[in-house]
Amino acid sequence: MERLTVEEKNGLYKAISNRRDIRSFRSDPIESEKLAMILSAAHHAPSVGFMQPWNFILVKDEELKAQLAECADKERRALAIHYEGTGRESAFLELKIQGIREAPVTICVTCDPTRGGDHVLGRNSIPETDIMSVSCAIQNMWLAAYAEGLAMGWVSFYKKADVRRILDIPLHIDPVALLSIGYTDYYPDRPLLEIHHWEKRQELQKLIFLNRWGASSDGK
Repeated sequence: MERLTVEEKNGLYKAISNRRDIRSFRSDPIESEKLAMILSAAHHAPSVGFMQPWNFILVKDEELKAQLAECADKERRALAIHYEGTGRESAFLELKIQGIREAPVTICVTCDPTRGGDHVLGRNSIPETDIMSVSCAIQNMWLAAYAEGLAMGWVSFYKKADVRRILDIPLHIDPVALLSIGYTDYYPDRPLLEIHHWEKRQELQKLIFLNRWGASSDGK
């Protein structure tokens, strides 16, 4: 195994720690070389049974972006009802959840559960591993975007049927994520939901068990 230099290792951990879910973008176009690097990083993600279940739809058309933004906003309004009476409804509605209209590119990352045929090594036992594999590709994209000086935001509010209709995606293909990518003038030092007091990072030590569930890892 080729070893990382100290500088390379520090760069890796810096990207992991500083990666952010961004909602505000400039309209500046993304260099094709940078977009290619991000997609290559995604394609080099690990996948169970090496099934590589992902596809990437690059959405640059303004009308299509507007339609995706509208279906995301429709879902945001529908979800607001779940926060009625909790004291969080106004905070939820004030959150900017997507920058599809602003970002020059939104990538729809999909999962093809038929990729690899009927018998995929590992997936036969745990069917969800195809989605897990796509998630690894998305994480690679996020780290590569940071390395290239770009921001990325994961839009997770939408009905899959709407996205399939807008982007002509076959019924058996799962539109896992809409990822808006571009340059930004605002890259916070903390996650946006932490800044807005929606949630805070949990203490890692409380999430680690030793040997069995609930057993403290420090032996106490």
